[in-house]
Amino acid sequence: MTALTLSTAAASGLRADAIVVGVVKGDKGPVVAPGAEAVDQAFDGSLASVLETLGATGGEGEVTKLPAPSGFKAPVVLAVGLGSEPDGDGTDGERAGAYGTETLRRAAGVAARALAGSKKAAFALPVEDAEAAGAITEGVLLGSYSFDAYKESSKKPQDAKNAQAPLAEAALLGGKPRDKAYKAAVERARAVAEELNRARDLVNTPPNDLNPEAFAAVAQAAGKEHGIKVQVLDEKALTKGGYGGILGVGAGSASGPRLVKLSYTSSKADKHLALVGKGITYDSGGISLKPAGHNETMKCDMAGAAAVFAAVVAAARLGLDVNVTGWLALAENMPSGSATRPGDVLRMYSGKTVEVLNTDAEGRLVLADALAKASEENPDAIVDVATLTGAMVLALGSRTFGVMSNDDAFRAAINDAADEVGEPSWPMPLPAHLRKAMDSPTADIANMGERMGGGLVAGLFLKEFVGEGITWAHLDIAGPAFNEAAPFGYTPKGGTGSAVRTLVRLAERTAAGDLG
Repeated sequence: MTALTLSTAAASGLRADAIVVGVVKGDKGPVVAPGAEAVDQAFDGSLASVLETLGATGGEGEVTKLPAPSGFKAPVVLAVGLGSEPDGDGTDGERAGAYGTETLRRAAGVAARALAGSKKAAFALPVEDAEAAGAITEGVLLGSYSFDAYKESSKKPQDAKNAQAPLAEAALLGGKPRDKAYKAAVERARAVAEELNRARDLVNTPPNDLNPEAFAAVAQAAGKEHGIKVQVLDEKALTKGGYGGILGVGAGSASGPRLVKLSYTSSKADKHLALVGKGITYDSGGISLKPAGHNETMKCDMAGAAAVFAAVVAAARLGLDVNVTGWLALAENMPSGSATRPGDVLRMYSGKTVEVLNTDAEGRLVLADALAKASEENPDAIVDVATLTGAMVLALGSRTFGVMSNDDAFRAAINDAADEVGEPSWPMPLPAHLRKAMDSPTADIANMGERMGGGLVAGLFLKEFVGEGITWAHLDIAGPAFNEAAPFGYTPKGGTGSAVRTLVRLAERTAAGDLG
C-alpha cells in the first residue's frame, strides 16, 4: 500500500520522482488548476502554454509529462486533466465553487497509475478543503493498487526496478497537516481505501486459493485484528440449522460451504445495520453449466461478500457509532454426482421450499438463507450485495449497479450515498406482476421466473426471504464488480471493490441518524 503524508514542503524543494499538477479545460485552452501556482511560476507563468504546445487540452484523465523547471529536485512534472472548470453551482456532483470530489479522486488515481514503478510523487492538486484532501488521498491509494502476488516480479527486492510496481510513496501538498479536519479526512480515506483494496485482493485471488473455508479464515484473522466478533458455521452447523439454500449450492463441491457472521458493535450505537454478501468463490453454473467464454472470470462471484467484509472492517476501523453485522454466504458452485439438479427442491432456512429450475441461479439461494437469518435480529435495515444477474449488466452496463428496495426512501438514500462517494448506481423497480412467473407447482417458489427483467425477478425472489416489516435493499453489482476492460481513473483491471464505499457511507449516515 502506498504511503501517503500531508506536506507543507515547497514543490521545488521536494525530492520526488515527479510533481503532479492539475490542468483544466478552459474556453481558450488548458488552464493550470489551483495548487500548482509554484510550479507555474517556475515556468514564468507559461505552464499552460507549454502544455498546450505538447497537445494537452485539460480533458478528464489526460496525462502529459514534461521536464521539471530548473531548480526543482523532482525531474518530471506530470499534468493530469481535470476536465471542465467547476461551474460553481454545486451540480453534477461538484461542490459549489470547488472541484468535485470525484473529479479529484479520478485525477489522483490516473496520476498514481501513470507513476507505477516510481518511488515517490508529490501531488499539487487543488486541496481546497479537508473533503478534497480525503478525495485525493482515496484516489492515490486506489489508483496505486496492484495485484501481483502470483507474479515473479513480486518476489524481487523492493528496490529492484519494476515498472508494474505501485507508487511507493505520495506527498499531498497544500494540505494542513496540523488541522484536525484534514487529518481526519485523510485517515478516513486511508481506512476505506485499504479495506477496499483488500476486497479487490479477495476478488482477484484464484479460486484454488480462495474457497469458502479460506475466505472464512481471512474474516477470522481480520476480526482478531480489529475487534470484530466472528462466527463461522461449517457444513455440520449449516445442516443442523437447516440452511438448505447454502448447502444446496455447495453440495457439488469438494470445498464445503460456510456462513460467516461479523459483528461490529459500538457502545454509543442506537441503530443496527445488517449487510449480506453473496460469496460464490467460484461459479461454474453447477449442473446448468455455463457456456464456454463465461467461466473465466467467475472467481469474481464472491465480490458481494468481499464488499460486505471490507465495509464491516472499515466501520470498525473508523469507530462508527452504529452496530454493523456482516453476513457472508460462502459456497462454491460445482457440477458433480452430489450437486443439486434442476428440478430438485430445497428447504430453506426460513422454512420455505424452492424448486431449483436452474442451478446457475445460485446466488439468490445462498442470499435467501442469509437474509432470513439476518432478519431474526430485527435490524433497522438490511442491505444485500451481489454479482447476481447478467440481466443487470444488460440493463445498466459495466460501471453502474442497480438498487432495489421494499422502501422507496431507503432506496433513494442508498443512491444518494453512492453518488456522494462516486459510485454510479441506478434505482430499479420491483414490479409485482413479475412475481407470478416464479410460482411453482411443486414448491413454495421457483428460483427462476421470466427471462425478460431477470434482474428484477431476482430482486423479487430475495424480497420473499426478508423478515416482515424490515427495511431492505438489494444491490446488484454484476456490472461494476469486475473490470475486464482497460483501467480507468482509480479503477484497475480485475476486481474493483464496487459498493464498499457506498456501504461505508451508508453506515456513516446511519450513525449520524440519517438512515433514510
